[in-house]
Amino acid sequence: MSKSLHITNGNALTDYLKDLDIQGDILTWQEMLCEGPTIAHINSDEFFKIRAEFLNTTYNIEVNTEELQKELNLLNHIENYNEIILWFEYDLFCHINLLGVISLLHQKQINLPLYLVCSGRIQGEKSLKGLSELLPEQLLEHYKNKVQLTDDDKDLAISLWRVYCGKDHNLFKPYITKKSSFKYLSNCLKAHLRRFPDSKSGLNILEKNMLEIVRDNDIKSQHHLLGYILNYQGYYGYGDLQLSRMIDKLSIFFEITENQIRLNRKGHEALLHIYNVSSELNNNVHYGGLNRLDFLYNKTQNKLIKTNINVY
Repeated sequence: MSKSLHITNGNALTDYLKDLDIQGDILTWQEMLCEGPTIAHINSDEFFKIRAEFLNTTYNIEVNTEELQKELNLLNHIENYNEIILWFEYDLFCHINLLGVISLLHQKQINLPLYLVCSGRIQGEKSLKGLSELLPEQLLEHYKNKVQLTDDDKDLAISLWRVYCGKDHNLFKPYITKKSSFKYLSNCLKAHLRRFPDSKSGLNILEKNMLEIVRDNDIKSQHHLLGYILNYQGYYGYGDLQLSRMIDKLSIFFEITENQIRLNRKGHEALLHIYNVSSELNNNVHYGGLNRLDFLYNKTQNKLIKTNINVY
């Protein structure tokens, strides 16, 4: 008998769905495609080799190849299923994973009805909520109201994934106003462009926010700062590992004592745009097909511009 295949955004949600006795098989997507190099063809050994190398060198994560293949093997027996339900959230972290998953299904020529369960704004709540943060009755209501993705939605996701893996992320701009079933996509695309260093300060929006948090609050430790930024990162959805790496990179702007973190002179100058600090930060992480150091975000033009070293 055919059944549902659920693809979740991580182990926490998978466990939650099992606790709620949601019927069907579950494939847990354990990736962070919003950082590190990617290529468009996910259904390839080259893709998984590139990702494993990035995760190992940047975050000291050893990819469990056996576990990964066991999860993905569900997609090789698609005759067992009559529908696929994607469980991904409102933020950039989840949305880039979502684009990758839809592209993988396309590459494997899987054409089952595709549904999306996406959390974010909750009636009566001030802050955006992740799926795992919902009460059981809220999560079940989201499941009941899942949205079936159209062919246009799927084509859009595939196109955006190709742009992300390509060399011109300004191509995202026309899609910011495009209508689709992805209600938070516009916010995520705008957030993505602002991940690149600002053309004046050299800080991206999250780095700027971190320095402002240190300037304006009594921050006791790096762990204390991590807690702040986890709760005030808007549409990024970064995890502890990613934000901790950013804090480490920003430590050149901190005066750190046993009981406090304060901005040093460089930190104040960075916020005042005295000079561009991008090269000092040297955060050379890739976003898909681009190294973030190769581009700056021009706020006035709302576009990415090549850094001087690549103009010629």
